[in-house]
Amino acid sequence: MAEKIDRLTRVNELIKREIANLLEKITPPAPNMLISVTEVSASVDLRNATVSISIFGGSGSDRNEVFRTLNAKRVDFQKHLARHLAFKHTPVLNFKPDHRLELGDRVLELLKDSPETEA
Repeated sequence: MAEKIDRLTRVNELIKREIANLLEKITPPAPNMLISVTEVSASVDLRNATVSISIFGGSGSDRNEVFRTLNAKRVDFQKHLARHLAFKHTPVLNFKPDHRLELGDRVLELLKDSPETEA
């Protein structure tokens, strides 16, 4: 069982790296946007993979445009994975927003702005 988990972890990292390389070629809708792949979670049978995307900067409409672009290029991404990774099955990609980094920044901002208490 541990071998399957180790293999799946490696597969997730390979997919993450390949998609991150493809994202470098996509021009964001706003010049101050940073788009990154934070996590990939492939199913054990490698039929599906959820790709968590974090976006910094830009407006809400810019972020929606990024996800529209990703979903439009999903098949191209899957073809790229099929050519570059030697998997029996190429996973169907599902892109979802990842807000964890934004929430972490918000918590740090709140802590920084809060009055300090002495112990």
